Amino acid sequence: MRNIVFTALALLLAAFAAKAVIDVKKEMEHSGRQLQYADGLRKETERIPHSIKADGSLNDRETSWWTSGFFAGNLWYMYEYTKDPRWKTLAEKWTAPLKPEQYNTGTHDLGFMLYCSFGNGYRLTRNPEYKDIMVQGAKSLATRFDPKVGLIKSWDKFREHNYPVIIDNMMNLEFLFWASKETGDPSYKNIAVTHADNTIKHHFRPDNSSYHVVCYDPTGRPIAKVTHQGAADNSPWARGQAWGLYGFTVMYRETKEKRYLEQAQKIADFYLNHPNLPADKIPYWDFDRPGEERDASAGAVAASGLLELSGYSADKGKKYASAAEQMLGSLASPAYQAEVGKNNGFILMHSTGHKPGKSEIDVPLVYADYYFLEGLMRYEKLKNGKELF
Repeated sequence: MRNIVFTALALLLAAFAAKAVIDVKKEMEHSGRQLQYADGLRKETERIPHSIKADGSLNDRETSWWTSGFFAGNLWYMYEYTKDPRWKTLAEKWTAPLKPEQYNTGTHDLGFMLYCSFGNGYRLTRNPEYKDIMVQGAKSLATRFDPKVGLIKSWDKFREHNYPVIIDNMMNLEFLFWASKETGDPSYKNIAVTHADNTIKHHFRPDNSSYHVVCYDPTGRPIAKVTHQGAADNSPWARGQAWGLYGFTVMYRETKEKRYLEQAQKIADFYLNHPNLPADKIPYWDFDRPGEERDASAGAVAASGLLELSGYSADKGKKYASAAEQMLGSLASPAYQAEVGKNNGFILMHSTGHKPGKSEIDVPLVYADYYFLEGLMRYEKLKNGKELF
């Protein structure tokens, strides 16, 4: 059935391609020139490209920052697409500084930090050192799981609460599935499944939108459902919806459990059917704040996730694929894509990181670029009748 669905989807995307909606080769070449420019702006790799400041200067961050793996991931994607060894050399250069983070037990974001960097590197090169680093990183991530609570702790504290869990955490579970497959130890997979099941149980509203932060007591009982980066506790923060869509799609891929497919589809339908979703399908930073800043990063994450989800969704696959294509087409337009040599080397403009914190408002963000590149490559694979995994 899966092959039939992907074949049908490939025919659909081939029809779209005939309209020359997205020229992936052109977009990747453009992105490559930007990434080379970004690398040339920096003389050392101790701080990693993340965003820009309000005054337009670089806002690079330390390797322990949650986005540190994305720039290397962008370079690995360029190497995968072009097979040019120059990209491999650049990717290795920006991956190497992240090595100490394999021992970082103070964050849940090791999937972003290590799987996007070392994970892509290992997938493409089979470098045994990369595998060892990731296995240790998975061990570090697993220390944040308390079996009594049944969830991976996101932050050590949020306001007065000691066990906050954010919807973003769904994005780190793919790393744990990889660790179980590589080591033969099922405990990593079991953590991922337990976390996902409890997220379904506690993190979603009746309309299938998600809270950003759910805080738990030591027994696993939710005691607060709030926001940190959204407009209000009960508002649908756009990137949070995209994280959930993508994360539950991965859960279905790794387990083939129907409950995860259904959850991913519920989130996708909420997202795509929301009356405040703009015509170009790049959302406002929060669905309850129409007319305010867009979030290209949410659009990129959603587009990439929808392309995979479309392949598992026989009845809704065309709708998801069409929406993803429109999102990628919008992001590839001058409305969101920076000119070469501008935007401090970032590919996309107009993302919003943390508006309530007055931080990263209408700026480029490195993870928007990462999921844009991933989405482009997924789009081309499906257009050419290839499976994603």
